[in-house]
Amino acid sequence: MTRSRTISIIVKKKTGDVFDAILQIPPKIMSDAKMNNDGWWSFTGLHGKARLKFNENKSLGILDHQYVDEESSWNVPMRVVSSGDFSEVVITLNKPDELSNEQFEQRISEIGEMVVTMKNIIESDA
Repeated sequence: MTRSRTISIIVKKKTGDVFDAILQIPPKIMSDAKMNNDGWWSFTGLHGKARLKFNENKSLGILDHQYVDEESSWNVPMRVVSSGDFSEVVITLNKPDELSNEQFEQRISEIGEMVVTMKNIIESDA
């Protein structure tokens, strides 16, 4: 059986602004993040060298992405949903086969902290 977790967070910004900000968030969270010609962000993450690529559709609020590091590979469904003047960001994390249950729980904690950081950055940007 596949294990998964969903993280949801409210951001005090309009949906389009949140969507655009998330696409540009990697260098604000990982200081060495660089966008490559193939659309992949490359950076050093908590688990070694890492890559991230968004597969987005702004009109539908889709910010699905692939994340690959030295220990695992993730396909992450992500949505930005309008809630009036605010937005809800919903991320579903499915446990990669190569991670143990304990490693997955640790990653969920790390990702949760990163999502709070992302929210704070987006809300503080003028």
